[in-house]
Amino acid sequence: MRKIFFLIFILSFSLGAFAQQSKKQRQAEKRARINSMVKEEEEGVIAYKKSFLFGAKLTSDGYGVFFELGRASSVKKATLYQLEITERKAIKEDKQSNPFINSVPFVYGKENFVYPVKLGVQQQILLGNKSNKNGVSVTANYGGGISLSLLRPYYVQVQKGNDYAYVKYNSPDSSLFLNGPIIGGPSLSKGWSDMTVTPGLYAKTALRFDYGSYNEIISAIEVGVTGEYYTKKIPILLQNQQRSFFFSGYVSILFGKRK
Repeated sequence: MRKIFFLIFILSFSLGAFAQQSKKQRQAEKRARINSMVKEEEEGVIAYKKSFLFGAKLTSDGYGVFFELGRASSVKKATLYQLEITERKAIKEDKQSNPFINSVPFVYGKENFVYPVKLGVQQQILLGNKSNKNGVSVTANYGGGISLSLLRPYYVQVQKGNDYAYVKYNSPDSSLFLNGPIIGGPSLSKGWSDMTVTPGLYAKTALRFDYGSYNEIISAIEVGVTGEYYTKKIPILLQNQQRSFFFSGYVSILFGKRK
């Protein structure tokens, strides 16, 4: 029995030592690979030519997600192709609930859900790069493209006689939209068939902080500002003045892969 325990101990110790040695070997190989990439970049060789990432962003007037394809043209420059989908909210939006009936909360006076969809191109320029495996590269991005503002009418459920009905602001029953009595807000499926599109343009500039810039896996933070101009004024909330130009700041987190 003692021999069996002794053999198990020797086997466990050997496996642990082998695993530790393999881990150190992998770390040494990774350091050597990164050092080689740093040296090649100093000579003008591009370490990673392509990248694909996705991200989530919080803006000063909403939130959204985006996707990006990157193509490096040199060590310091790249072109980024982006698709972004956000939801814009008015600052004065106040969600309310009906205290007498269990129903969907509603925003009084809201005319439309607004979903800006942006398709554009960004130029990326490397500002600084810390040359180690946990290095942080800082890039400046600027560019723009087209922006389509999708307007989904906002419905509220109201009491109409002895029945309930959904009405929107510019419907024949628009007086009920404001004066009610309002029972609740719209369901997730309401308003999609009535959606309209207002085209426009946008411009964006940002700073991106890429952690582990010599790793294949991308994890980064981006902060920036965006300006959007549309061909018509965008109605969001009755209490707000309608406008066609929007300026917002944002912060986003990004994840992806490069090769």
